[in-house]
Amino acid sequence: MRKLLLLTTVILVGLVFIARLFYLQVYDNAVYNIFEDNAIRKEYNYPKRGYVYDRNGELLVANQPSYDVMVIPREVAPLDSLDIEEFCSLLKITREDYDKKLERATHYSPRLPSPFVPQLSKRDYAVLQEKMRKYEGFYIQKRSLRSYQTTIGANVLGDISEVNRSIISKHPYYKLGDLIGNQGIEKTYEDILRGVKGIKFIQKDRFNKNIGPFKSGVLDTLPQPGKDITITIDSNLQAYGELLMKHKRGGIIAIEPGTGEILAMISAPSYNPNLLVGRDRSKNFSQLYRDSIAKPLFDRGLQAMYPPGSPFKTLNALVALQEGVVTPEERFSCAMGYRYGNRKMACHAHRSPVNLNAGVAQSCNAYFANVYRRVIDKYDTPAEGMDVWSNHIKSFGLGDYLNNDLSVGQPGKIPSAQTYDKGYGKNRWATTYTISNSIGQGEVLATPIQLANMAAAIGNRGYYYTPHIVKNIEGDTIPEKYTTPKYTTIDKRHFEPVVQGMFDVYNEGTASTLRVPGIDICGKTGTAENFTIIDSVKTQLTDHSIFVAFAPKDNPKIAIAVFVENGYFGSRFAGRIASLMIEQYLKGETTRKDMENFVLKYSLEHEYAKPYSGEPFGINRQSTLDPVSEEEYQNLLKLRAKIPKS
Repeated sequence: MRKLLLLTTVILVGLVFIARLFYLQVYDNAVYNIFEDNAIRKEYNYPKRGYVYDRNGELLVANQPSYDVMVIPREVAPLDSLDIEEFCSLLKITREDYDKKLERATHYSPRLPSPFVPQLSKRDYAVLQEKMRKYEGFYIQKRSLRSYQTTIGANVLGDISEVNRSIISKHPYYKLGDLIGNQGIEKTYEDILRGVKGIKFIQKDRFNKNIGPFKSGVLDTLPQPGKDITITIDSNLQAYGELLMKHKRGGIIAIEPGTGEILAMISAPSYNPNLLVGRDRSKNFSQLYRDSIAKPLFDRGLQAMYPPGSPFKTLNALVALQEGVVTPEERFSCAMGYRYGNRKMACHAHRSPVNLNAGVAQSCNAYFANVYRRVIDKYDTPAEGMDVWSNHIKSFGLGDYLNNDLSVGQPGKIPSAQTYDKGYGKNRWATTYTISNSIGQGEVLATPIQLANMAAAIGNRGYYYTPHIVKNIEGDTIPEKYTTPKYTTIDKRHFEPVVQGMFDVYNEGTASTLRVPGIDICGKTGTAENFTIIDSVKTQLTDHSIFVAFAPKDNPKIAIAVFVENGYFGSRFAGRIASLMIEQYLKGETTRKDMENFVLKYSLEHEYAKPYSGEPFGINRQSTLDPVSEEEYQNLLKLRAKIPKS
């Protein structure tokens, strides 16, 4: 009986094993995953990251070899103190660093490789590779780091950094120690620039030793290099704009109106992109990130939302013409401002009365307050009129993200009836509550790129192309949305009077001292009020200097918006910078050396220090002129001499 029981048991166990094997071979649909096989070691081969060129074919970003010391904690052989000290010396780390790094790697995975010391230089690698055989469990992995061939455009180009666990959880392609685009072009076009990693599968024996390629290497793959990208930036114009913004804060955006291509994208203060490459990247990034006053990592051209000031008046003129509430010839009187109730919106001295042309050229607050009120009051209720006005303004790309290919941005703000219903209650506000919108103050906010796009739309007489920074992708085409025009709600016939008014800003208006010989420039100065909180008190600081322009007048080749924080009136700094950059782009040189020397010579650093130093602001919040040192001035002139003619 016992023999029968034993035989039966053996037969049943055998049948169970046979059934299980049959199920696994025939019915089990689970796919074998080589990446989960602990007996197979995976070695990644990183591809060459795509190069980045400017619009004229100048190489901006290339690659340089880098070497990561990788560790598999489970395979690390015990080392005596002398060996560890020697290893730490070769890696230029302390014993404490060694222990922390090994502990972190073990916590991540005892059996999977992870970076121990990344981004060794060629010199460090040459010294270390001869002795790596002594340190079991460690090996060197080659990859490419970025090599910036320029010192400009840090906000444009961006940088690459190690992925974190959050990125890895969302994108399984990346492994610990991989690099990813962090800002700018590197971030937006990461999938195109990075290429595809290659991989080798290596068989290990039961003692965890490598015994050769798995399946003779038939599953191994070669890396696919990233694609090269040509961007729309003119590196000479970018360099010139960054030079002009030395010792100042603000943003500049220049666009080619006929294509929407971004010619320059300046944020000041900036930094050298090479600071974020190599083993010092983390330290340098921390210093830039912690600078909460100058904020060099904050892209003011794309993210800073300012009151647009007087350049916004051009849109109010266009809306008034479209709504049929004014003609170009109709005149309004101005007695140094516009009175409503017991309040007054002040204006500077100019002749009166003024029509549309003079209103734009002389930047008359009274003119635009009148036409704005007519637009809103045309309808049965202020709410209805406000929504009509708001929709017209938004058709120029304001008040929303532009749907571009830039890594950061802000929508700005264009109020609607809902804005004031929330603030005052439904049907409990009147047109005069919103009158500051007529001059680009009040609830209106815009970014420099939105105003540059606005200038492009006016220069094109009613349409624009989505601003973008990619010009060409190797072996591919750019998205259709960047080559399709977007039309405003304003009829083409209404633009010419406003364009003429902007042209007269240079001929006889607020920018008459900024004319450039041989170029018909249409522009608009702006001065925007500037507030901050000091000791819990809302304090008015020196006004922002603003300027928008396009040139030539007909068939424009460049549209530009310049914001200089605390720069006072529009023509003082922003207007000069805009005129200089337009001439530099169109002529390849600058003839107005008087304006260039002024911009280079004077700094606004003292203005930015006032909220912290307690120094009082100037009369009427006027920015005082503070020259840089003679040594610094000469250095800036030397930098200017290095910028080639376009």
